[in-house]
Amino acid sequence: MESMEGTVLKGVGSFYTVRDENGNDWILRCMKKVRRERLSPLPGDQVLFCPEMGEKENGRIPREPGGDRDFSREDGTGGEVAGWIEKVLPRKTLCLRPPVANVTRLVIVLAPMPEPDLLLADRQIARAFAQHMEILIVVNKMELDPGLAARLRNQYLGAEIPVFPVSALNRQGLEPLREAMQGALCCLTGQSGVGKSTLLNALLDLSLETGELSRKIDRGKNTTRHAELIEKDGLRIMDTAGFSLLEPEKAVPPEALKARYPEFLPLEGKCRFRVCLHDREPGCAVTNAVSEGMIHPERVERYRVLLAEAREEWRDRYD
Repeated sequence: MESMEGTVLKGVGSFYTVRDENGNDWILRCMKKVRRERLSPLPGDQVLFCPEMGEKENGRIPREPGGDRDFSREDGTGGEVAGWIEKVLPRKTLCLRPPVANVTRLVIVLAPMPEPDLLLADRQIARAFAQHMEILIVVNKMELDPGLAARLRNQYLGAEIPVFPVSALNRQGLEPLREAMQGALCCLTGQSGVGKSTLLNALLDLSLETGELSRKIDRGKNTTRHAELIEKDGLRIMDTAGFSLLEPEKAVPPEALKARYPEFLPLEGKCRFRVCLHDREPGCAVTNAVSEGMIHPERVERYRVLLAEAREEWRDRYD
């Protein structure tokens, strides 16, 4: 049988659920040549696979120690393994945290509780801009702080990042967000406890498990344990586990960071010094723009934190 193309929906252990172009789902394992390349398929990956039962790999039908073919093994969720992934096709984009591929629209979910970590959000935004992803910010649980969305909209106005206030619990504000997510492979990402699963339930009328905030430490409990691509009603959304840390990028030249801030681009070439990193240099156009209220000062403050990290990583890149 000829190879088929499909999209990886999720991976659990060494088993991958792949949906073909006709909407059929297959539970697959990777061929040895894929494993040798150390290229693990990720949700969102486009792959070539062979669905034929009993397909040979390297001239032999792989067998389990008990003599059963790999194709007859169950994947642990009641499904039967029905073929092999032969190749992971080139990726358009790659998110390392959450680990997903080919996302074109990153949807960062924030909430009044837990307290928004905007430095974490800016790390994700910078990496997304570097890969030409579109970005949406969603403020969930808006009933807890009705003014938060407006404050964030003010911070990200220069970057032209839209902010959507919603209440997934009360199903408010969902329609504008639903419209903004149409026509793209979206990824819901954010801190644990911001209500990503509740939001996905509300958007797609699902019944995913949801968690609560720990009252002692105001941190969320992860209910999503692996990334999964969910397709319904014209929306394609990655559900991902929450997290609180995102390590600095390795070996990114410090001067490359400012290009990831759209609000800085109109000011390029207007600083006193030809090479200006917008780090309080004399005559810096970005610093002047902050003073004049054109760019939000907190956004620039966080940029300078990331710039200091980039400088340190760049100095230590050969260690």
